[in-house]
Amino acid sequence: MTVHDVARRLPSIADLRNLCRSLAMLDAILSPGWEGRYYSFNAGWADGEEMASMRNGSGDEYSIVFSPAGALVRGFGHEAPMSPYGNDGEPWPGVLDKVPEIFKPFVEEPAFTDEDDVPAVSACLWREATDDRWRHGVIDFPTGWSDPDGATGLFELLVDRSPEAFQRFAEDYYEVPVALEAVRDVYALRPLSQKLVSSLNSEVTLADLAEDIAGIGYPQPLRDAT
Repeated sequence: MTVHDVARRLPSIADLRNLCRSLAMLDAILSPGWEGRYYSFNAGWADGEEMASMRNGSGDEYSIVFSPAGALVRGFGHEAPMSPYGNDGEPWPGVLDKVPEIFKPFVEEPAFTDEDDVPAVSACLWREATDDRWRHGVIDFPTGWSDPDGATGLFELLVDRSPEAFQRFAEDYYEVPVALEAVRDVYALRPLSQKLVSSLNSEVTLADLAEDIAGIGYPQPLRDAT
């Protein structure tokens, strides 16, 4: 899979934002300690902007900036053939060349470069608010690679948006059983109850999650939720 395949399979901006909030909420429940989380979402990243992110702990990551202008997806597979580290510290030709001016500040964001100002990007997609599809650059992919830009591993749960896919991921990553019905509820953005939270992690309470719920912008629990 490459960024071309991802572009065809991503949902609308609104649906992608909802999915990202769900992923972050599930990770907050399963991993109370911030350092162990895989997915996160910051509803107050900047004025009028939100950011979803993924970090796998091994150097691969993505960030998705949501703004009134639309959304930009930046992915970085650190061992991908199209990583800047295999291209003299420069983005692979075509990856960023066609990014619209409205999204250039996100591409140039210091948080998305390393200490040597090398851009952490091997794949990039964008969709303006008025677009009817996701777009990407014109790229001559290196031959002989099944995952040249790292898209397969980076965006797996964004293109397979089934609760079952998250269940498989979480049971492998966290090495605990994960209740499928609870995942379905969170994917549907249903307000949390203590029962739902406990079915995923018996050691976490709704009160423990208050800051995460607010930071993610997840629907607030119903009063007296149990």
